[in-house]
Amino acid sequence: MAGPGEFELIREYFASRFQANAPGAGVELGIGDDCALLTPPAGKFLATSVDTLVAGVHFPAQADPYRIASRALRVNLSDLAAMNATPLWFTLALTLPESNAEWLEGFARGIADTAHLFDIALVGGDTTKGPLSITIQVTGASEQPLRRDGAGAGDSVFVSNTLGAASAALPILLGEYRAGEAQKQQAEEAFYFPQPQFELVQKLAGYASAGLDISDGLLADLGHICNASHLGAQLELEKVPVAELARSVNPATALETAVTGGDDYQLCFTVPERHLDAVAQLDLPVTAIGRMSAGSGIQCRFNGAPWQAGHAGYRHF
Repeated sequence: MAGPGEFELIREYFASRFQANAPGAGVELGIGDDCALLTPPAGKFLATSVDTLVAGVHFPAQADPYRIASRALRVNLSDLAAMNATPLWFTLALTLPESNAEWLEGFARGIADTAHLFDIALVGGDTTKGPLSITIQVTGASEQPLRRDGAGAGDSVFVSNTLGAASAALPILLGEYRAGEAQKQQAEEAFYFPQPQFELVQKLAGYASAGLDISDGLLADLGHICNASHLGAQLELEKVPVAELARSVNPATALETAVTGGDDYQLCFTVPERHLDAVAQLDLPVTAIGRMSAGSGIQCRFNGAPWQAGHAGYRHF
């Protein structure tokens, strides 16, 4: 039996779940027309970002659709969080190999639950037939954006929470590693339900000089701050907070997983010396792991000895 057509799909699985909350803040016209009509918040910057997730590349193709949807929207929201932007609206372009009602029901619930959790409104999108991929564009508003190009020489480099769990989770989720129940639960949470760091970034506003979210790995993403700020960095890797899951899956490679694995969506940020005491008093789950320096490139040491990763992080091409 054939699944719903394009317009029935949009109406049944997406428009119906969001109309109850529409029009949202600044939404004059949402789903159902050629364009959404939106009113930007007065006196704020609009922050917008788009990401595409492809089955078999960014998530296992046979994964639960609810979890796929949660991951897809959360990783996009992480970009807003990293720039200290409050979520407003998003659009969804969904490419499907077939119109499968059961899959669509799970996916639509995942999108709706995640959107309601983070108070962001779906205002439009597109559907088409082809290999499974999900493209989401998010828009938010910020009074004080946290950019990549503001770091100064001597600023301390921090990361939030722990690193390496999402990368360590993948072999568990793919069935390549025999995991216990606790590990399986940690893997599910780390990979499918990453936490955009909205509250943490809001508290750091005014203290951090530069920042971004860690999607492709700490070394790769810190490299973006270095390039944008025309600086280098010196890291003391024994200070990196390695996730318990990475240590338990493979202790020998846990550190490399933490600094190159990616998909953590934690925050990497820099703080000038004059603000270090203020940041310490905030009592946030953050760890100083090095300093920005004159020059270029990232120099890594572990307990005083030079250290080099097998690769810098995830590369799309």
